[in-house]
Amino acid sequence: MPECDHCGAHVSDRFARVFADKSGNVRACPSCSANAGIAEVARERAHKV
Repeated sequence: MPECDHCGAHVSDRFARVFADKSGNVRACPSCSANAGIAEVARERAHKV
């Protein structure tokens, strides 16, 4: 089951298909970021790694 790489929360397969990067990493989810900014937060976190 997919999970957020940042907070470890479970995310649905559908959420992962939409928000995961090319490697399948989900760097932000509704549990650890604002719903309106998930894509932006994920991009910021990806650049910090």
